[in-house]
Amino acid sequence: MSNFKPQVTIITNETRREYSNSYGKGSPYKTIQYPTYRELVKNMKRHLEENLEVNISVLRSRRGEWGEWAEIWRMVDGKAGIVKEGWM
Repeated sequence: MSNFKPQVTIITNETRREYSNSYGKGSPYKTIQYPTYRELVKNMKRHLEENLEVNISVLRSRRGEWGEWAEIWRMVDGKAGIVKEGWM
């Protein structure tokens, strides 16, 4: 069974600036890992506000399930919400 820490991938002004200053080496996206899914959800609104794109992708494992689960998050009526999810 796959068991890894949940992670969120974002792009911010800071990460884009670092990418530009490195002359296109690396990636403008930043991946942040959390010890638990609950902590990731607590910080999701902050990530959505600082993210330059509308959507944020989350990868995680689920207890008792095989493989990776992907979720696409977006601000819906002022709240962070999942707009699409599926098994990878």
